Amino acid sequence: MAGHSKWANIKRQKARVDAVKGKVFTKISREIIVAARSGVPDPEGNFQLRTAIDKAKAAGIPNDNIDRAIAKGAGKLGADNAALEAIRYEGYGPGGVAILIEALTDNRNRTAADLRVAFSKNGGNLGETGCVGWMFEQKGMVEVSLMPVETGRKRRTDNAPIQEEELLEAFLEGGADAYELIDTEDGTIAEAMTEATNLETLSQTLKDQHYNVSRVELRWIPNNTLEVSDPDQARSLLKLMDALEDLDDVQSVTANFEMTDELMSLSVA
Repeated sequence: MAGHSKWANIKRQKARVDAVKGKVFTKISREIIVAARSGVPDPEGNFQLRTAIDKAKAAGIPNDNIDRAIAKGAGKLGADNAALEAIRYEGYGPGGVAILIEALTDNRNRTAADLRVAFSKNGGNLGETGCVGWMFEQKGMVEVSLMPVETGRKRRTDNAPIQEEELLEAFLEGGADAYELIDTEDGTIAEAMTEATNLETLSQTLKDQHYNVSRVELRWIPNNTLEVSDPDQARSLLKLMDALEDLDDVQSVTANFEMTDELMSLSVA
């Protein structure tokens, strides 16, 4: 998980910039629309929708925007969003790095064309469905802040950082397979991984024990990784990742590369 945590940190920093541009609002709003359409339009009975709403609130999306997206998904504001569909695309980056892309689109041809251009301009190529998907496994991820939190019902700790031993017990109780501590600009967090089907159970277990759950999502994890050590290849690869994530229809991008902190910092500078 370590190399992907480095990339996740960079994406957190990038998300702050994108939030100012409104890109995050658009992407998360689409998630809410699709979640509300695929299940009941009530977060209490729809875990996917509840997760998308939590993500929206964490990104600072106003409640009016969230309510409007739910209404669109429920068909109360017209059927123009009925065409939104989730599609997975696959391809290769510089040096044969495997890349998996999740998109929500109302026009497959447009999305595929945009992806093909982004790949070709940055030393990669868009492949056929299944060309790299077998290299990845979908897991559930729950992120927990390690700082104390006031819940209104119970203080998790007496103004002291959460003890890792207690957190590990909670992870095990919730069915986590592994966890990692990560230092971010906002403090230390813990990322716990679990089977995709167990994501709701793990999330609820941690919330029931009054932990500050800051992110819940499904994530693709590579079964094997490629070490990138050449600066030019690293620069081209990260430019490609940025170009793909900047596309309006793209929700997430995952790749199976590893590189040092120093090389990653130089490449994104």
